[in-house]
Amino acid sequence: MTHRNIVVVGASAGGLGAIKTLLTGLSPDLAAAVFLVLHIGARRSEAARILDGFSRMPVVEAADGAPIRTGHVHVAPPDHHLVLEKACMRLTRGPRENGTRPSVDPLFRTAAENHGSRVVGIILSGTLGDGTAGLAAIRKQGGVAVVQEPSDAKYPGMPQNALLHAGADHRLPTKAMSDLLVQLSGTGPSEIFPPDAGSHWDPSPRQEHRDVTGHYQLNRPDALTCPSCGGALRQTTLDTSPYYTCHIGHRFAVADMDAGQLDKIEEAFSVAMRTLNERAELCRRMAEMARGNGQTYSLNRWEAAGDEARERATVLRRFLEQNWTSPTRAAETIEIEG
Repeated sequence: MTHRNIVVVGASAGGLGAIKTLLTGLSPDLAAAVFLVLHIGARRSEAARILDGFSRMPVVEAADGAPIRTGHVHVAPPDHHLVLEKACMRLTRGPRENGTRPSVDPLFRTAAENHGSRVVGIILSGTLGDGTAGLAAIRKQGGVAVVQEPSDAKYPGMPQNALLHAGADHRLPTKAMSDLLVQLSGTGPSEIFPPDAGSHWDPSPRQEHRDVTGHYQLNRPDALTCPSCGGALRQTTLDTSPYYTCHIGHRFAVADMDAGQLDKIEEAFSVAMRTLNERAELCRRMAEMARGNGQTYSLNRWEAAGDEARERATVLRRFLEQNWTSPTRAAETIEIEG
């Protein structure tokens, strides 16, 4: 029997409550090491301290180079990806994936690559698609995929995308996951690998973002650009789960690419609105100067240009007031059948 003693968990919006529920039900004798990624951004976070108050297992912020030990819960710190080597955990500041750092996918991807069938991947409440590609990698390597029942999640986007593109071996409410983990983990040593087992870590971005060999297919450059840096994207597929990667290393699941494009549309309209307002102000000032200098021809031209800028700003403002820049996020409208 395979001891599933590496448990990786990803969550975003609404995920803190789901993680509390999960940890509350875990026994301190659980024969597995637990690693958590919660979308906390770059600011200082008290997530580990808060979660420690709900867990019978010690919850600590992950430390670079620390050994992997069962019976412990490690939380990714702000502004760092948490990744797993064979003997230890690592923290990196590689490019954002799915628009965030820490991201779920790097943890899941490296867990699958280095720990194979001993991995249990869990997707909890959140929006968009972070963790979907990583969960597919876990399943491809023989690990177990667990997804929170969307109706049980405060925000069902991440569970829905995981079910649609990666599938799941178990789909259940968070309260039922602790018993499942006990069944999957069985028994095992408190230290999965001794510290001197070696971990051949290369801190370069290429190492941080390597793919699971043999499971990814990299296609030619796509006619799309990266929402983060504007670089050319390549579509990568893992089974039925497509996502996009630029040459810097920014990665986007379909839902996150969808959201990134809409954010860029809103940003472009905001720049246009600001520029039109500034142009109207410039025209007003130049018209005043022309009036003071008795330059009738210049005055008429500047006033006409100012009127045009204000009219266009009015039209643009109507689009914004109609929520035109925030249409339905297509990747989040899919309902997963029971």
